[in-house]
Amino acid sequence: MRRIVVVNHITLDGVMQAPAAPDEDSRDGFEYGGWATPYGDQVMGDKMAQNMAGGAGDLLFGRRTYEHMAAVWPHMPADNPYTEVINASRKYVASTTLSDPLDWNNSAVLEGEAGDAVAKLKAEPGNDIVVLGSGQLVQTLMARDLVDEYLLTIHPLVLGSGRKLFPDGSPYAALDLVDVTPTTTGVLIATYRPGERRPG
Repeated sequence: MRRIVVVNHITLDGVMQAPAAPDEDSRDGFEYGGWATPYGDQVMGDKMAQNMAGGAGDLLFGRRTYEHMAAVWPHMPADNPYTEVINASRKYVASTTLSDPLDWNNSAVLEGEAGDAVAKLKAEPGNDIVVLGSGQLVQTLMARDLVDEYLLTIHPLVLGSGRKLFPDGSPYAALDLVDVTPTTTGVLIATYRPGERRPG
């Protein structure tokens, strides 16, 4: 059985929207795109590269995150430590509007309802399946108890608006902290795994 690992940048108030660039996602009038960029440092680069070393496993995206990534990563310079791994990885997309064939190499649209399709993938032998971004998809996976691990870079920043990784109405989840690495810019790179279910 494969593990589902969610990897996301978030703020202290839980916002995950548009961490990388001003034009990444301006839905609902979001004005803070690119908020994570100033917090990058060598510690974060090394830690994330360590997780990607030898291939992070297959990648899983919601449609919006996939389209953003597919527009950027095929054109990233080869000296970026993630370029080769991300472009070479098998990529799955949960979408009701996209269809195969997709332009980005090694990409395929999942058939059927996202939760069912991911549960089927998880039951197969193989590497971890890493979810990048894709907040709506993460909610679906949480509701089905399919997430095995969260790798979150928690930034010392409060935005007060924006789409959250765990919005109101999210499924109950108790998480155990299994690893944390502080960076020089105040970011905590934290790994959590599901803990005990709520009694009753």
